[in-house]
Amino acid sequence: MTYTVKEIFLTLQGEGVHTGRRAVFCRFVGCNLWSGRERDRSVAVCSFCDTDFIGTDGIGGGRFEGAKALAQAIATAWNEALESDLESSGVPYVVFTGGEPALQLDGALVEACHAHGFEVGVETNGTKSLPEGVDWVCVSPKSGAPMQLTSGDELKVVIPQQDLGLDGLEEMEFSHFFVQPMDGPHLSRNMGLAVEHCMRNPKWRLSLQTHKLVGIP
Repeated sequence: MTYTVKEIFLTLQGEGVHTGRRAVFCRFVGCNLWSGRERDRSVAVCSFCDTDFIGTDGIGGGRFEGAKALAQAIATAWNEALESDLESSGVPYVVFTGGEPALQLDGALVEACHAHGFEVGVETNGTKSLPEGVDWVCVSPKSGAPMQLTSGDELKVVIPQQDLGLDGLEEMEFSHFFVQPMDGPHLSRNMGLAVEHCMRNPKWRLSLQTHKLVGIP
């Protein structure tokens, strides 16, 4: 299989349970809920995305022929600026994201990353099934997009979203439940909504985009 990747970069996870953890992000090209083009945003199912997932021109981006080639590129990124050898650096972590990673992520790539010792995480909109073997599943549902994935490790809901009720979502089988204020001109208001929801519903926790606060990718 040929994988089309926007970028591969080393950073700290900025959101959710693994906030602050060193991770390689592998961002796939393409999404099933928005074309990525501004002219289509107003009619997209997901109209608030803040990510560029068009083209292969990002850091480490390109077309990778086969799972082993992409897994090697991910391992190379992990080793960047590593002060100790891989064996003593803890469990390396890769996060597949997008766009929508489930459009390209397959069992061969998960297996190839495991062969390099990686724990494999994915950030998905939950509308597509995932291959076996993914170690950490974070689902971020979008209003108007039926979910196929109703269980996993982390449910992270960007709020507010019209017609997306949180009450029904909290009955799903996830280990962690987060609300995250939608970025943009109304961030302050949305932050207040997220804080209020967590105060009233202690099953939910607040997720912030800390990578934006500290100025890293």
